[in-house]
Amino acid sequence: MATQESTALGVEKADANATHTSGSAPVNGATATQRYDYGGNPQARAHLGEDARLPAFGGEFQPGLYKETTHRKFANPAPLGLCAFALTTFVLSAVNLEARGVTAPNIAVPLALGYGGLVQLLAGMWEMAVGNTFGATALSSYGGFWIAYGILLTPSWNIPGTYATAGKAAGDPLQVDSALGFFLTGWFIFTTILLLCTLRSTIMFFLLFFTLDLAFLMLMCGHYASNNGNAAMSVSLKKAGGGFGMLAAFLAWYNAFAGIADTSNSFFLIPVFHFPWSDKGREARLAKTASHMA
Repeated sequence: MATQESTALGVEKADANATHTSGSAPVNGATATQRYDYGGNPQARAHLGEDARLPAFGGEFQPGLYKETTHRKFANPAPLGLCAFALTTFVLSAVNLEARGVTAPNIAVPLALGYGGLVQLLAGMWEMAVGNTFGATALSSYGGFWIAYGILLTPSWNIPGTYATAGKAAGDPLQVDSALGFFLTGWFIFTTILLLCTLRSTIMFFLLFFTLDLAFLMLMCGHYASNNGNAAMSVSLKKAGGGFGMLAAFLAWYNAFAGIADTSNSFFLIPVFHFPWSDKGREARLAKTASHMA
């Protein structure tokens, strides 16, 4: 009896050793630790490998073409974040365009702190919960942008006034424009990074980040021009930034509608226009070729 138990224990121990050895053995020159490598995929996701890929869709706010998490209990948070971004951007862009003579941006403060800031930040956190790295990064970051911009425009913080005082002491009364230029330059760089991650998604999703990037660029240059004393150019550049911001707002709403609308709540679906080099674009070309050959 003791011999049988010893034999059984020996077999179990041998199996355990074999399992441990096979788990660390090289496979095609790679160790088992590389099973956590994402295989060249740009976003870190719970799903690995080519079987996790899905067609790009702006409504999901995910250019990396990945499946949602298994048994997801969350609704798609991307349309909420996109709508929060769109409305806040629309209002501030109207001010930048000086629509109906409005030039003071204070009306954007409650939206920046509440809807575009807090709500968009929450949407970004929910994107993280469903495993969407791109959506979590973008929505959380732009939520932070709007909160920061709301604080910047809040009189009690007196941020522009501080720069005005420091600028007078330094002989540069327009120093605040350089500071705002630095602020917008950082967001221009960040948006460019996100823009590069949309090149394999859809045209409407790409255009959202393209127009937003141009809006940051125009506004940034407008503040630098103001600091250089070129008031006329500054006004023109800021209005151009408002125009591109308005386009970005409507594109964000477009992508949000693409994520909300389906056959259960809408009589029509809007196209998202896949890039020809994307997976969906190649599939469409192959299907078209096959239909012509038939």
